[in-house]
Amino acid sequence: MKHKKKKLSPLLEKILFYFDVLQESSEAYYFVIDFSAGITLLSQRMAEDFGIGDTVIGSLADAWLPLVHPKDLPRVKEIDDEIRFGSKDRFNVEYRSKDKYGEYVWMRVTGKLLRDSDGQPHFFGGILNPLDRLNQADGVTGLLNKWQFEMAVNRVLKAQAHNGVGGRIMLLGLDNFRAINEANNRSFGDAVLRMTARQLLNILPDGAMLYKLDSDEFGMILPGARAVQVTQVFNAIQACMSRQQFIDGKPYFCTMSAGTVAYPEDGKEYYKLFKHAEAALVLAKRGGKNQNVILTHEQYNRYVRSMAMRDLLKVSVENGCEGFQLFYQPQIEARTKRLIGAEALLRWKKPDGKMVSPMEFIPILEETKMILPVGRWIVEEALKTCKKWSEIVPDFKMSINVSSVQIKDMEFFPFVREAIHRIGVPPKSVTLELTESTIVSDWNFINRQFNEFRDQGVQIAMDDFGTGYSSLAYLKNLSCDIVKVDREFVKNILDNDFDTRLVEYTVTLCRSIGIRTCIEGVEENEVYEIVTNRCGADYIQGYLFGRPVSEDDFHETYLKEGVHDAG
Repeated sequence: MKHKKKKLSPLLEKILFYFDVLQESSEAYYFVIDFSAGITLLSQRMAEDFGIGDTVIGSLADAWLPLVHPKDLPRVKEIDDEIRFGSKDRFNVEYRSKDKYGEYVWMRVTGKLLRDSDGQPHFFGGILNPLDRLNQADGVTGLLNKWQFEMAVNRVLKAQAHNGVGGRIMLLGLDNFRAINEANNRSFGDAVLRMTARQLLNILPDGAMLYKLDSDEFGMILPGARAVQVTQVFNAIQACMSRQQFIDGKPYFCTMSAGTVAYPEDGKEYYKLFKHAEAALVLAKRGGKNQNVILTHEQYNRYVRSMAMRDLLKVSVENGCEGFQLFYQPQIEARTKRLIGAEALLRWKKPDGKMVSPMEFIPILEETKMILPVGRWIVEEALKTCKKWSEIVPDFKMSINVSSVQIKDMEFFPFVREAIHRIGVPPKSVTLELTESTIVSDWNFINRQFNEFRDQGVQIAMDDFGTGYSSLAYLKNLSCDIVKVDREFVKNILDNDFDTRLVEYTVTLCRSIGIRTCIEGVEENEVYEIVTNRCGADYIQGYLFGRPVSEDDFHETYLKEGVHDAG
């Protein structure tokens, strides 16, 4: 064990060998003080984990007291005085100290003071134990806990440094475990965790180790494993978890996601390795769950960018949706090429002035539920714009996108109704668009809400029709006025008669049940001719008639001087 010197005193030199043996054999933190020399020796782990730097320092109080929680500081100063002035010989106290990550950790500090022949403080030895590490096993599953996981990862990293044999770390998380808890109770959820632990232990390869981490997460260490072995392990987990299971005769279904990293390639110390594994698990859940993401550097870099973007979005939302802007894309009556309305599309500019693709920031808004305040801002701005433009085009219609997160918010629909009334927009001028792939399963709730809007004149549109896995089921169950056929069906329509027939049949089917159609992604005049004259579409939206533009540019291009023909 190397010690940065500020030179050790003769007394500390004598005990150095035994001190190093002690700190190598335990995860606790150790320190000893030679009062006569004014020198303190810290264990390597204590110096590193609390950002002190050197293991040999002068006054311990100067280095340690700034790390103590302010509420605990008076008591710790009192203890320091008792040590220095020798009024007590033994100590056992608990308080919080700040680690190198800025987090306060509860510590139990025990120590013994030795005096010289004159009764003065001569030598002090202390041990610090983080309280949450004293319990080694998880109380629910019986597996070793997250602190034992950390210790084990540190051991395999140390072994790799000596023998060159790396391996894999896999973090596993139950999918939708919260829903199981909410649908049943905490006791049932604990039983699911115990069942999962037993199943994972049965799958565990020779030499691998399993640990219970926080919440519904497990950690697996696979020394010597390569990507192919990791895939085999996860395939076995999938096979086990992909069927309905029972606890005391009660059924449940819960898959697992995983994130896997390699050591030492993805990290040579625990916290970096764990941070990368957490990122991989997040990506697995974001990507649809029930999968294992073996992290690449490109994936991690994208993850870091998304986390940074999340912070910037939060600041924008907290500052009244600063940096957000609505762009508007014209919607055209197919036969006449007359402007009939616009779709409001969200745009966002970072503080550095760079525009960010909606494909990047909208999923983050939805995942974090920041779409709720942003969605209200969109409704307000779009309705205000609609009111102005309706004075120029009396039957102008504004289409506003609604996500599944907003649908589940019980306050959203009352807010929209109130905003329409307060701003003074005719309900018939408003269309709410739902993306087919994000419609929730509670049709009764959705239709009850939408029918109230439709009774007032608000129109309901199904966006991106054809991209979901059960388009006809959505069409059957959702009460809507307009179906917007996704651009995927028209981009190759000039070369593919099948796509032409599919669009034609979709338009015919919708018309037969009283639903109008809008074809998206129309960029060429030949495509416009086909979807209008052969397929019989009602409305057109696409670059042929206009790209999304700012409010001012839209007014200048389509509404100034009463020019409403987009042809």
